[in-house]
Amino acid sequence: MLIKPDPGLPRLTRAVSGVDHLGNTQEIRVVEERPLTIYLNAQEIVTAMTIGDYPEYLAVGYLRNQGMLLPDDVITAVEFEEDVETVVVRTKRKTDYEEKLKKKTRTSGCAVGTVFGDMMDGIDAVNLPQTKLRTSWLYALAKQINTMPSLYLEAGAIHGSVLCQGDKPLVYMEDVGRHNAVDKIAGWMVLEGQSAGDKIMYTTGRLTSEMVIKTALMGIPALVSRSGFTAWGVEIARQVNMTLIGRMRGQRFICLSGESRMIRDADLGRVADEPAKSARKGGTK
Repeated sequence: MLIKPDPGLPRLTRAVSGVDHLGNTQEIRVVEERPLTIYLNAQEIVTAMTIGDYPEYLAVGYLRNQGMLLPDDVITAVEFEEDVETVVVRTKRKTDYEEKLKKKTRTSGCAVGTVFGDMMDGIDAVNLPQTKLRTSWLYALAKQINTMPSLYLEAGAIHGSVLCQGDKPLVYMEDVGRHNAVDKIAGWMVLEGQSAGDKIMYTTGRLTSEMVIKTALMGIPALVSRSGFTAWGVEIARQVNMTLIGRMRGQRFICLSGESRMIRDADLGRVADEPAKSARKGGTK
């Protein structure tokens, strides 16, 4: 993998003592939350709560997914000031989003995020490629991702998003909000010049409208999760013909959009099954 979780990084968690159900003192690791203020040139855009890793990717990805960084924008600098927890993204193009910033929408989920009222702008122009998606890839990805050492398995209270190609995870990002994790991936793709049409997005969280919109605007044709769906998320996925797969546990999954991409080539006899209502450590996300 190009980027994978490093649950041992001391800056991401803190040791906290408590008392368990038997009255015994225990020390556990809990996830840190830090504010990160994002600027585009001279304009303050948003302050996000984040675990604090990959701030440059988060800032660029957030601005790209909000439509504030255009596909042809030239980024001249990405400056992270750790002491004031601020990232400034600088572009050749002069930017002013004063009117856009007045239309804020709070989004659902853990570590509630902020998008702007015109979040559907650009969806009508999305044309996702009709690439193929093999079920053998899905099962291989689920096994690798769900057993990989991660901050979630170490401390819980966190979400992950994984950019994949075929049956290989490429970039695995975690954060207190699934929106942050996918923004980090978007930022990585922008700064590293990565294509999207042959990729799969795997997320540990619910398949909400925000997740579908961000994945679609990134140009990724397939979004997969162990968790469930929201109705608006399904509606938007069908509108853009995204392959949307959820409730993937063991041999089971349900595809609610874009089934035409799927090639059912997996040998289910070689896939370990899982009780339909079981969940990973810590419960469903």
